[in-house]
Amino acid sequence: MQASGRAWAIALGAVLLLSGCGGDQSLMNLRSDSAGPDEFGTLPTKPLEMPQDLAALPAPTLGGTNLTDPTPNADAIAALGGRPEVVTRGGVPAADGQLARYAGRYGVQPDIRETLAVEDAEYRYKHRGKPLERLFNLNVYYQAYKSESLDQHAELQRWRARGTRNESAPPDPEERY
Repeated sequence: MQASGRAWAIALGAVLLLSGCGGDQSLMNLRSDSAGPDEFGTLPTKPLEMPQDLAALPAPTLGGTNLTDPTPNADAIAALGGRPEVVTRGGVPAADGQLARYAGRYGVQPDIRETLAVEDAEYRYKHRGKPLERLFNLNVYYQAYKSESLDQHAELQRWRARGTRNESAPPDPEERY
């Protein structure tokens, strides 16, 4: 009887020991159903104010900004004694206008986020892992996107071979130690 009790104690100890090795990989799970961290659930907004002239208010735009939306950059500039009006609300700063025009020279797709969300959902559905991986909730994130990932060290070597310098590149893994 003592032998079976000892076996149960060892088995229970092994289960407890192995359960301590588990980690929360929910952030790397492609099929996570959570809405995200609670920290992002509430945003500090500015107090509501009644404008002097309601006719002077801009027309509402889908996806646009509100007067009560937080403006951390402008608030930080004002706190440091700068001019917060130089930071454009919801737009491109004047200093970056030429860069934005160059980046959008082939056209800008206004619904790019929705399009990418649909394409990503289709891609993840087609590359969702084997049945046992899904059953045991194994991480298939890196495996699903392996064909689209960039080998940073090979790319760095390619550019260095062309004579391009990159001062901020991290050392190769072999050179670190």
